[in-house]
Amino acid sequence: MNDSILNSCPACGATSWKKVFDLLDYSITKEQFSLVECDRCTLRITSNAPGAEAISRYYQSSAYISHSNTREGLVNRLYQAVRKITLAQKNKLIRSHFGEGNGCLLDYGSGAGAFVAYMQKNNWKVMGVEPAEQARSIAKNQYGVELLSLAAFDTLPAAHFDVITLWHVLEHVHTLNETIQQLRRLLKPAGRIYIAVPNYTSSDAAFFGRCWAAYDVPRHLYHFSPPAMRQLMSSHQLKVYAVKPMWFDSFYVSMLSTQYQGGRVDYLKSAWQGIRSTIRTVQDVERASSLIYEIGY
Repeated sequence: MNDSILNSCPACGATSWKKVFDLLDYSITKEQFSLVECDRCTLRITSNAPGAEAISRYYQSSAYISHSNTREGLVNRLYQAVRKITLAQKNKLIRSHFGEGNGCLLDYGSGAGAFVAYMQKNNWKVMGVEPAEQARSIAKNQYGVELLSLAAFDTLPAAHFDVITLWHVLEHVHTLNETIQQLRRLLKPAGRIYIAVPNYTSSDAAFFGRCWAAYDVPRHLYHFSPPAMRQLMSSHQLKVYAVKPMWFDSFYVSMLSTQYQGGRVDYLKSAWQGIRSTIRTVQDVERASSLIYEIGY
């Protein structure tokens, strides 16, 4: 990421930052990156992340499951098994607002296309956008889903979608404000945007510190707290109407985090931390490992 972004915070416009810490790209390159935090709104940024043209090599690994759809290794097999449950939960969340209608849905950052395929089977008119050519190819071959490129995304009609979803996507987007403004343009007046992102104020983030897997630098360019997300949406004349937890994320993130700490997955420690995180989330939803923000006008 170009350091010029640090001239002003993309969420609130402040110009004062503090260093959080340095941490490694544990999953692929083992290179070191730095986190800084906005003094006003608490948005965190990977300050020395590569630009959009150079970031692709940090995704080129079978370890990056949302693009590869791999089932290699126990952790990835568990991820695939739990995904069946989380797809149903996402559908239920959207149905809780829209009932049994079958409106138009845009999934931005579709990865290998599992959510797009699932919602199509549940009678939604779905479009998916995915910048990675490899992931689009997997979506077509495995699910029969045709995903749009970013170039096609720019041509979509205004006020067309009842629902727009970004499942662990916004933290990857270099053009943060431009993307949100475009999504706002595409949303119907009574529509909703559902944005899921890791929550660095979670109990598992506090426990694992710089080994917390959901920092995932440099692929994660932005790191959100609830106040930072609310401020970012407010700057685009959007409102956060509800915040929901992603219940299983703490278990998956804890497995990866223990691997980063000790070189192998500690399943007992991961399970215990996942349980602790779940209890903490019941007490305070904004301490969940990942949060889903329901957003509208």
